[in-house]
Amino acid sequence: MAVIAALLLAYAYALAPVTTSGGGATAAPSDAPTEAGPGTVLSVGVDGPPFPLAADLFPPAGKAFIGVMTDKGPYDFAPVDRFAAAARRAPQVMLFGVGWESGTFDRSLFDRVRDRGMLPMVGWEPWDYRVDQAARKRTKLTVRQIDRIRATQPTYRLSRITGGEFDSYLRSWAEGVKSLGYPVAIRFAHEMNGDWYPWGDKANGNRPGEYVEAWRHVHDLFERAGATNVIWVWSPNARWSITTGNLDQFYPGDDYVDWVGATGYYGTGAWSRYSSFDAIFGPTIAEIRTFSRRPLVITETGASNAGGRKAQWIRETFQALPKHRDIIGLIWFEVDKEMDWRIVSSRAASTAFAQSVAAPRYDVRWSPDLVPRTELDG
Repeated sequence: MAVIAALLLAYAYALAPVTTSGGGATAAPSDAPTEAGPGTVLSVGVDGPPFPLAADLFPPAGKAFIGVMTDKGPYDFAPVDRFAAAARRAPQVMLFGVGWESGTFDRSLFDRVRDRGMLPMVGWEPWDYRVDQAARKRTKLTVRQIDRIRATQPTYRLSRITGGEFDSYLRSWAEGVKSLGYPVAIRFAHEMNGDWYPWGDKANGNRPGEYVEAWRHVHDLFERAGATNVIWVWSPNARWSITTGNLDQFYPGDDYVDWVGATGYYGTGAWSRYSSFDAIFGPTIAEIRTFSRRPLVITETGASNAGGRKAQWIRETFQALPKHRDIIGLIWFEVDKEMDWRIVSSRAASTAFAQSVAAPRYDVRWSPDLVPRTELDG
């Protein structure tokens, strides 16, 4: 009898609810597909246990997701379909940008991404992106001159966010995200360690410490509104010199962040010459691990064909990724902008990517019922 009781107790414990700060406690549908082909729309069932098991996390232990960002976003999925066809694997996350100046909450954008079987991740940017667009049309300006113009937007100083001047806008988004009823990732004010956005620590009249204060203000407002289905994604630019360290001064803390991230590209700036994945991201990952234990996502990356080595960089990147067990996902910048970062830019790049993501490590699905993984394995 004692043995039977112990077994029953163990069984009950295995079915206990699993909760995280990143999403609701519901179960993966029993009839959900285990693998999606290019362009597949994943269906969402309603049957199954009321709480998730440990295996119902996204991504599962030992796995990593593949995500995509395109220039069309949720308004046109043709670039996503071309990416999926070239990769021979459907992405499980879609990143798209929304600027505060004109970005009212639009549920349809999130639902379109969800209906494609992808976790919506919004790059939520406190600025007027039209300033950037206008500056880029002035052909005689250098890149650094454009950076200074678009980063100078006093309306969006961090102190104004913390001071509550955008609270009504924030509440409208919090209520909208809450109404979705499924997990949504928000990458708020990314690349804050640079000076090319109005929320940068060294731009727009901002002062040290104000980025963290603004982040916490936005996060706490969502919490008060009951929008607890948010995966908060903190994402600096990968360090490009010793002067761009001290990332901890921008970090809001593990209580305010669910996924940490980094952005970096091969073929531009400090990495114009051939640079491996570890050369680009290694110092940043090592520094992040001195102050955070959250799972890590490469929130933007891509490769140019500088020197004809794009396919090589893709292959070597995916060979390096399994050594970083704390990396749970990679989002590819599938855009022809300044340089052609897309995997569809050449057969060699497409083949290298497809062969790389064919590994079982990337055999992952997403559905609204899955709970975001917010703790590292082990």
